[in-house]
Order: sequence, then C-alpha cells, then structure tokens
Amino acid sequence: MFTGLIEEIGIIKMISKGVNSAQLTIKAEEVLKEAKVGDSICTNGVCLTVTNLANNTFSVDVMPETMRKSNLGKLSNGSKVNLERALKVSDRMGGHIVSGHIDDTGIITNITEEENATWITIRPPKELMKYIINKGSIAIDGTSLTVANVDDELFKVSIIPLTKDKTILLTKKVGQEVNVECDVIGKYIEKLITLGNSSKESSITMEFLQQHGF
Repeated sequence: MFTGLIEEIGIIKMISKGVNSAQLTIKAEEVLKEAKVGDSICTNGVCLTVTNLANNTFSVDVMPETMRKSNLGKLSNGSKVNLERALKVSDRMGGHIVSGHIDDTGIITNITEEENATWITIRPPKELMKYIINKGSIAIDGTSLTVANVDDELFKVSIIPLTKDKTILLTKKVGQEVNVECDVIGKYIEKLITLGNSSKESSITMEFLQQHGF
C-alpha cells in the first residue's frame, strides 16, 4: 500500500525485455534505505517487488499483464521514474490509498500554466470515467492528485511547484502516456451494488450510500 507522495525520482539503468515481459534495473538512493529483497517499491505508480539490490540500484520483474496495462514498456535506458516505498503503519497518510495496481494508461491532451499552478488534461479509456469524480483522488504515474475538473471524456489535475520539482509529471509532453489508478473505494462500491442487484436483495442501495456520505 502507498500514499501517492513521491519520495524520489529514479533513473532506469538497464532494461532486459522478454517477448511480453521485462526486467528493470533502477538507480535510486532514498527508497533503498533499509530496503531488502522482497520489498515493494511503487515505480511510476506500479507496485513492483525488489528482486536484487546492488550498487545503489534495485531490480524488478515486470509481468506481461503489467506491461499491457502500464507505460513501463515505453521506458528506455536513462528514463526517469517516480518512486515510493510501501507505507509504514506509523506514517502520516498525506495522500490517499494507492494500491499500485494500475487500471490503465491515459493520454495527456493539454498542459497549461496558471500562475503557480500547472494544469494537465488527461484522456483515460472511457470505461474508467465512471470512477473519476470532481474533487476526488486519483494517482497519475503514482502521484496522488485531486481531480479539479471532469467531463464525459477528459479530466484535469492542477499541480503545485513542489509536485513539479519532485516528480516526473512535467517531463511528459502532450501525446504521452501516463499510468492511471482510480480511487479503489468507488470500485468496491460498484462491486457491492452489482452483487446486490444480481443475487439476493442487498441492504446497500444508492439511498443508503448517499445517507452515509458516498
């Protein structure tokens, strides 16, 4: 589990690609403190398991399904990636609950400046739009952000200078892919309602959810 607060920008040192999979070796410092083989490190929003540690680098295996659902397959030697270690129980929850399980990728369609803020407009797959709500949380390349505007096809986030400096978001250009993870709470609610409608009558209704703040 992660918070979406990026700790460090890592650099891809080596990529070994299979037919549909890959092994990445990433240079880092902060996220390697106290790290050990078997730990989870969120890389561009994807939860990956450390398989090797050596000389300020760590290696991870990327499965075919992860390659299909994320932008990791677009990386090359020298690419920069957002990194975050798994959440400690004692840590402050400064972002939101990020699982590191990418829903899909979105395409950046516009980047504009407004004083100290930078607006990024993203087009995700249409099937994800139902999970994206105005003022809700979303993880973009592993970065916890607030949805500032949403319509039927696009959503916008606005990032502050600190996020610009501490993440790779503004190294991206219009037309490039970003990893998108929607807030998991909406998916659980959808599943409960679907199960309730398809089997025995459920006590969870839209009226119940509205009364309890959903």
